[in-house]
Amino acid sequence: MVKRFEGKVAFVTGAAAGIGRATALRLASEGASVYIVDVALDGLEETSKLCEQAGASVVSARCDVTSEEEIRSNIAACVERFGRLDTLCNIAGILLLDHFDNITVDQFRRVLEVNLVGTFMLSQAALPHLIESKGSIVNTSSTSALAGMPYGAAYGTSKGGVSALTRTLAVEFGKRGVRCNAVNPGSIQTAMSGPGVVPDDADVALIARAAPLDQARGPEVVAAAIAMLASDDGIHINGEEIRVDGGTLA
Repeated sequence: MVKRFEGKVAFVTGAAAGIGRATALRLASEGASVYIVDVALDGLEETSKLCEQAGASVVSARCDVTSEEEIRSNIAACVERFGRLDTLCNIAGILLLDHFDNITVDQFRRVLEVNLVGTFMLSQAALPHLIESKGSIVNTSSTSALAGMPYGAAYGTSKGGVSALTRTLAVEFGKRGVRCNAVNPGSIQTAMSGPGVVPDDADVALIARAAPLDQARGPEVVAAAIAMLASDDGIHINGEEIRVDGGTLA
C-alpha cells in the first residue's frame, strides 16, 4: 500500500465501527499517526488494536461530539501528543429513519446536534492547527443530502447542512491552505444500516430507490475516498462532494 500519510497526523471521529474504523485503519496503514475518538469504548479499543497492528502510533479517547468541552480537550491532546494535526475526518453520526409524522422535535434536534453541530464544533476547534499544517477536513455527508431519502427527514436535513458547511469552509479557508471536502455514502453496509433501521410499514418501493447499481459494499470503499481527499492526491480538490453509492444517483 502507498504511504501517503507518513509524518502526518489524523483525527478521526466515530472510529469505534463502520466508516470511522475503516478510515482510521486506512490512514494508519498508509503511515499516519491517528487520534481516534468515539463514545463506544469497546469498539474504539478494537480499532486501536487494528491500527497498532498496521504499524501506526495511536491514541484513543472518549469524545462526545455534542460536547464542545470534550471536543476541544481532545483536539488539544492530539496536538500535544503528536505535535501537529494534518487531517480531520468528521465521521461520527447517528441515523434515524421513521415516518415524518412520528419524529419528535427532540429526536430531530438530537440528529442535528450529533451530525451537524458536532461537525461544526470539531472543525472550529481543529482549524487553527490545520491552518498551520496546511491540512484538510473531510466531512461525511450522504446521498440523502443530494436527493430525497424516504423516512429520513432528520438525517437528510443534518447531512444537507454538512454539505453546505463543507462548501463554506472550503471557500473561507482555501486561500489559507486548508481544503474541506465531503464524501456522500449511500447503501454502505454498516451496523448503522442493519436490521431494524427501516420503520414498520415502510414502502419497499421507496426504500429500493437507494439500492446501488452494482452491489452493496462495506465501509472500506468510503474510507478509500476519504483517504484520497485527505492526501496530496486531492491537493486541487476543495469544496467537493464525492458520491460513494454504486451509481444510485447517477
